[in-house]
Amino acid sequence: QVQLVESGGGLVQAGGSLRLSCAASGRTGSSYTMAWFRQAPGKEREFVAAISWSYGSTYYGDSVKGRFSISRDNAKNTVYLQLNSLKPEDTAVYYCAFSRNGSGYRRGTDEYDYWGQGTQVTVSS
Repeated sequence: QVQLVESGGGLVQAGGSLRLSCAASGRTGSSYTMAWFRQAPGKEREFVAAISWSYGSTYYGDSVKGRFSISRDNAKNTVYLQLNSLKPEDTAVYYCAFSRNGSGYRRGTDEYDYWGQGTQVTVSS
């Protein structure tokens, strides 16, 4: 019903930056939340950032505050994640997620209805 297409992952040196994109299509409606999660090998999926589509309210996980920034382009139904000051610990598969709840304050994986395929971010030292 909702499709999420991610792009922008890759290999970057520590201290560098990447910009991830996720375009939503299908029957999105007008009030929803989009978010980014990440999962490293052997670890649980971790909340990174979320944004309310209607209000633009943003929320961040503690480990990325001050370094990452989430934003949206309403016309393109696209959410972005700007990753700055990258550390090797940021290495993970990054997933885009979509929730039909539009509040933006959703941090659990079970609170999202659709997921992208994931894009690999690798930070070398």
